[in-house]
Amino acid sequence: MIKTVIFDMDGVIVDTEPVHRYAYYLQFSELNIEVPEEMYTTFTGFSTRNTFQTLKSYFPTVEQEVEDLIQRKRTIFNDAFDTKEDLYLLEGVEDLIKDLYNNGIQLILASSASKVTIDRVFTRFNLHQYFTHIVSGEDFPQSKPNPAIFIHAASLSVAPKEECIIIEDSTNGVKAAKGAGIYCVGYKSEHSHLQDLSEADLVIEHFNELNAEKISQLKG
Repeated sequence: MIKTVIFDMDGVIVDTEPVHRYAYYLQFSELNIEVPEEMYTTFTGFSTRNTFQTLKSYFPTVEQEVEDLIQRKRTIFNDAFDTKEDLYLLEGVEDLIKDLYNNGIQLILASSASKVTIDRVFTRFNLHQYFTHIVSGEDFPQSKPNPAIFIHAASLSVAPKEECIIIEDSTNGVKAAKGAGIYCVGYKSEHSHLQDLSEADLVIEHFNELNAEKISQLKG
């Protein structure tokens, strides 16, 4: 019996990826570097810190410190986030969150996003009330596919990890979930560009495929 659902945020609850993409590519332009689509795709699920650490290894011309790069990205992102009107929850996810909450299933967020970004999203869409814990990737030295964030999230569960599931939409996120030894639902949406969800235990294309009754019966 599944008692806890661990959600990723970007691409699962809300699609902030276009805002991140805008911020990153504006910053790449400022840094005079060209990041090909294939490389950018591999950063999905990375924290901002890990993204810039990786970029600095590829582009030695980037002389700024990682912390300075992070702050600049955050400034661009926050400005865009506050002015972007077409930012919305992904279709069906709010109904699923409320259904799980109303049926006594614990909800935990485990996102690579910074605490500031998570709080902006959760405040904008009034989501704090449903989640018992929020775990940010900025607290971990390595990003997904390293499983540390999910191992920690599962440790906050009211149940053992065998009674938890993770909902993810990225290659790195699914790998992290399986590395943590936790049942993984892969969400394949129109936003899951070039993401490989083949290691997931179950793949869905819309959140109406899930509800509290179905999830509680999944084998963790």
